[in-house]
Amino acid sequence: MPETIGTFDHIVIGAGSAGCVLANRLSADPSRTVLLIEAGGSDRYPWVHIPVGYLYCIGNPRTDWMYRTAAEPGLGGRSIAYPRGKLIGGCSSINGMIYMRGQAADYDGWAQMGCTGWGWDDVLPLFIRSERYHSEAEGHGTSGEMRVERQRLHWPILDAVREAAGELGIKPTNDFNRGDNEGAGYFEVTQKSGVRWSAARAFLGRDVRRRSNLRILTGAQVTRLVLDGMRISGVELDQGGRPAIAQARREVMMSAGSIGTPQILMLSGIGPASHLQQHGIPVAKDLPGLGENLQDHLQIRTSYRIAGARTLNDMQANMLGKARIAAEYALRRSGPMAMAPSQLGLFTRSHPRFATPNVEFHVQPLSLDAFGQPLHAYPAITVSVCNLRPESRGSVTLAGPDHRSAPIIAPNYLSTGEDRDVAVDSIRLARRLMATEGLKAFNPQEVSPGSEIASDDELVEAAGRIATTIFHPVGTARMGRPDDPLAVVDPSLRVRGIGNLVIADASVMPRIVSGNTHAPVVMIAERAAELVLAG
Repeated sequence: MPETIGTFDHIVIGAGSAGCVLANRLSADPSRTVLLIEAGGSDRYPWVHIPVGYLYCIGNPRTDWMYRTAAEPGLGGRSIAYPRGKLIGGCSSINGMIYMRGQAADYDGWAQMGCTGWGWDDVLPLFIRSERYHSEAEGHGTSGEMRVERQRLHWPILDAVREAAGELGIKPTNDFNRGDNEGAGYFEVTQKSGVRWSAARAFLGRDVRRRSNLRILTGAQVTRLVLDGMRISGVELDQGGRPAIAQARREVMMSAGSIGTPQILMLSGIGPASHLQQHGIPVAKDLPGLGENLQDHLQIRTSYRIAGARTLNDMQANMLGKARIAAEYALRRSGPMAMAPSQLGLFTRSHPRFATPNVEFHVQPLSLDAFGQPLHAYPAITVSVCNLRPESRGSVTLAGPDHRSAPIIAPNYLSTGEDRDVAVDSIRLARRLMATEGLKAFNPQEVSPGSEIASDDELVEAAGRIATTIFHPVGTARMGRPDDPLAVVDPSLRVRGIGNLVIADASVMPRIVSGNTHAPVVMIAERAAELVLAG
């Protein structure tokens, strides 16, 4: 017999960026009981909290689901790693810590697609609500839980790149989050004094975890939702091989992300009928759009060998350098160990036809062949660039009816002519940046993809060879008008045709935002909690 966990007003599935917010906001009402379920373990792992620890959390089964994509035609048939956080805090415990809202036009575009209540003027107060910004500034909040600080580092080579960008018309900015993120500047990060400030640290602090009406269950993977007619009445769990069940009086709230949420719903008989039948799963509700519309930011990592400036490559090249780096962090919580994976950002247009910036550069004072590989032995910088609004659409589908089987993730990168054009233009734009007068003193020499690669076809092939995800999957349970047959949730985030079921994570985005996704997911959870509490 399954163990009975209990009956709760609200059950939240997934303790990532959204789930931590939901658990906090819902349990703030002492009359409501909340169960927060996380398949992974606790965040009491030192590398979670040290910013550079993402190197030891991504690709670590203790903290990462260890997904891989299907073979991607646009990437030359490669299957690439697809990190997703598997612990309290979810991806916010292993991500790049960049605080980025996106552009006002992103959200106004959602509203124009029929998602009423999701325009920029609607969501800005939600961003402000959760934010504890490092200074008093218009459009920012100072009393929320999510700390947003300036990075505790200084790299002359990055300063030089920022200045050189001005030669291309990319002006300096100190704030990417006012609705128009065009410009060049250091990213602001979700840290507190050089320590990662995950959603768990922000929204599940000691006082919150001690609430008598909140229970947090770790090491428990949801196997399926329990339906009573056409409403959700609870969830079934796998606790390390032991079955369990929890019941819900009100809402079950999905916050398992763009991969986990569609997988759990499909295992429960909710999703494309033909796909469920293929795996022998009884169909409870045919939702043909579930698992479709997968969008992601694909980063093309170009790198340049330089001279006359310090980079991390040479700083950590010997044991003495490594010791100095460790000592600086131990004494001051600063230096390379306090670094986010990317430090300098540039938002601009790859072509004049775009009304707002359509590409984002992540500039880093280091280089390596691939994530997790050793840094190069020579001084170099990486100039990554991603298409902010890709047209390519992929999918998440089941590999089989067993919840322990990883889903099939097929992003379908570079599958449209427009995306391939942007990729070509982006590499050429990186080359123009590195050829500016302001950077000539550093004698930049292209290492990847290589200056000998020149034609459009060669550049497309090179992009597919060196590109990888920047970890922003969205859209697999997209929001839309009630009469949209491919929409999974309506603008109130309730699943079409199923009672007591709400989705609040990146999967509901109808179109990907023009920037990093952690802050928008927190905003979505703020909105979901607001709607449920008012209901």
